[in-house]
Amino acid sequence: MALDAFTAGVLRLMAAAYPDLGGTVTDAVEARERYGSARYPAGPAVASVVDQVIPGPQRIPVRIYRPLGAAATGLPVVTYLHGGGFVMCDLDTHDNACRAVAAGLPAIVVSVDYRLAPEHPFPAGPDDAYAATCWVADQAASWGGDPARLIVAGDSAGGALAAATCLRARDLGGPPISAQLLIYPVTDCLAPRLDVGDSLLTSAHMRWYTEQYLARPADAEHPYASPLRAPDLTGLPPAVIVTAEHDPLRVEGEAFADALRQAGVAVVEHHIPGLFHGLFGLGALVPVARQAEVLACTALRQVIQPTGNSTHHDWKLMELQPTTLSATIGEVMGAVLVRKPLDADEDFFNCGGDSLRAIEVLQRLATHEELADRLGSTDMQAFLLESIFEHSSPAGLASVVAARA
Repeated sequence: MALDAFTAGVLRLMAAAYPDLGGTVTDAVEARERYGSARYPAGPAVASVVDQVIPGPQRIPVRIYRPLGAAATGLPVVTYLHGGGFVMCDLDTHDNACRAVAAGLPAIVVSVDYRLAPEHPFPAGPDDAYAATCWVADQAASWGGDPARLIVAGDSAGGALAAATCLRARDLGGPPISAQLLIYPVTDCLAPRLDVGDSLLTSAHMRWYTEQYLARPADAEHPYASPLRAPDLTGLPPAVIVTAEHDPLRVEGEAFADALRQAGVAVVEHHIPGLFHGLFGLGALVPVARQAEVLACTALRQVIQPTGNSTHHDWKLMELQPTTLSATIGEVMGAVLVRKPLDADEDFFNCGGDSLRAIEVLQRLATHEELADRLGSTDMQAFLLESIFEHSSPAGLASVVAARA
């Protein structure tokens, strides 16, 4: 299915902030600086967030989240490995995703700032991921966590690291892992990926990422780099795998789910129409992203109970819950991937001559009496978001909105 108008508008914002990897941007440091200058909507509130550095092959920064209102003891504990093609992203870029998991399960979540390529190519990332998971297993009880409900989770490249950690824990005899959560994971560094419509991630991006990650092409065959290529997938923990419709990684995510099933591993697989790669963690802004977060946490809660079911679902979009226009505009303009403060004397992503003043017009329209009964509709919100990009002056924007009303 095509993206709805609101989600398509958010994709355009995110694509404007995403570096042209392998094209005009070929340096990893530059790519990180460009991507890292973006801002993100906040995730759910949690009880506490603590940063520290833990032992490993080299010392590893981590961030520990404890959920609000949770029991003092017996919480699941999640090692979370962020995406970013093994090259980009950090604790801050995935703060919202970790909060979503901490609040949604609920669970103690430990986000891991593993070493990045090309400065630290394979196997540095998997080494750090495994070392951090061992440390989390050792510390879980001291936090009031349940060591018997240790989960390894990750999105995109982090999904590959999570799967590799489960393989390594099996191969080395521990720590015991109760479940793995893989969000649109990389599972095969040699996969012949094809571009799909309405996707933030492209096959060209993935080629560049892989070139940075693997110092030796032969490493692509290693199970800890390409879990789908592992000769033996038996004995792995139950898996929740979420794939997105608009994602060149969808095929390898589905292939990994099938391979796990064939190896006798319990799998809950959810394919989500209308979702594009990179949206997990943005549930505060995008309804379909929120659906992915809720679905992943719900499935994971079921998996860590002794059910052992293996299922596959295509997730149908729930009816969107309306929010106020002022909240929507505030989220989009105040938080979503803007590289400059809103008072900067420049166009908002170069998407219109007077777009900053146009935003002010939109905010004033949020209290317009004649539009009051329309501002709660997602249809109106989507239209207004699209208008930001398609009209260059506040007067033209106001006239279009007034005509629509």
